[in-house]
Amino acid sequence: MRDRKSYSTPVLIKNLSAILPTQQPGQYDPAKYLPTDFGKVAVVYGGTSSERAISLESGQGVLNALRARGVDAHPVDPKEGLMPLMQGTFDSAFVILHGKPGEDGSMQGFLDTLGIPYTGSGVMASGLAMDKPRSKLIFREFGLPTPEFGVAFTYQEAQEVAKTLAYPLAVKPASEGSSVGVTRVASPTELLVAFDKAVIYGPVIIEEWLDGKDFFVTILGEQALPSVQVQITKGFYDYQAKYLSDETQYFCPAPISPEDEKIIRDISYGAFKALGAESWGRVDLVQDKQGKFWLLEVNTQPGMTSHSLVPMSAKAVGLSYEDTVMVVMGHMRDKQLASKLGDYVERARKPA
Repeated sequence: MRDRKSYSTPVLIKNLSAILPTQQPGQYDPAKYLPTDFGKVAVVYGGTSSERAISLESGQGVLNALRARGVDAHPVDPKEGLMPLMQGTFDSAFVILHGKPGEDGSMQGFLDTLGIPYTGSGVMASGLAMDKPRSKLIFREFGLPTPEFGVAFTYQEAQEVAKTLAYPLAVKPASEGSSVGVTRVASPTELLVAFDKAVIYGPVIIEEWLDGKDFFVTILGEQALPSVQVQITKGFYDYQAKYLSDETQYFCPAPISPEDEKIIRDISYGAFKALGAESWGRVDLVQDKQGKFWLLEVNTQPGMTSHSLVPMSAKAVGLSYEDTVMVVMGHMRDKQLASKLGDYVERARKPA
């Protein structure tokens, strides 16, 4: 079981601007590499998490895109076993698993052990992003705005946390995505049902619910792409609204001022880098009724379905779905080449 006290462990880094790189001009060249530069590619999707259905859809889209560009890509579903990866026939992997154990660093560590380069963030950043309380502690220590929160392992603890916060509250699993197990709680009488719904996935995070507008920012390489504003017809942006409803409206670029667009991109890029995330991801935020933006979470394996937000943001800078997939693969290849160069330089420095 997780150490309850560890959620209050202080983070020592204080000055975000002092250690993080600034955004670079977008350099998106999907034709930079030949399809053969990636070798035989495993598209790792599906898995066993509560988000399996979404991962299967995302993975199929990625697989189709890679094959359309001539890449030798093959599906690998961890639910059916990991032997295909262990046989040593794959040269690289596009990881498009959602939820645990594919998005929390477990699959990344496994691929590291096998020596297979993969897309996206590494073990540490994946684990931090998946753990909402710890990522929020880091946001807070960097001075990034995020709603007040607490963590509960029992209903009694949930009641104590709720007493310190203002209703309405968001009650959700501490380490799940796709709005799985999330409930908006308007009063103490609704807390028990919401807690029981969330706790089946593990520790529960309870945070202040900010009624306002939902925004999402894609990070691609060293650049935050144009934000997406999502508008729903009722309730909140839950699983139904994200993946099943045809009534959800998306606006990209978001209908906000250039000043607000810069603010939201800077916050998102800062959050992404504060966790040590790499290559690509998505940052979820809400704008309250006073116009202030608040960080909710960072996703290191964002969706790539027909309803997903990353392709929308990429389209706004001239990238098709297939282009976006190839750019993500290109970032992996760049990292791989840089690592090989570093190894070569290190060997050259050693005395004979």
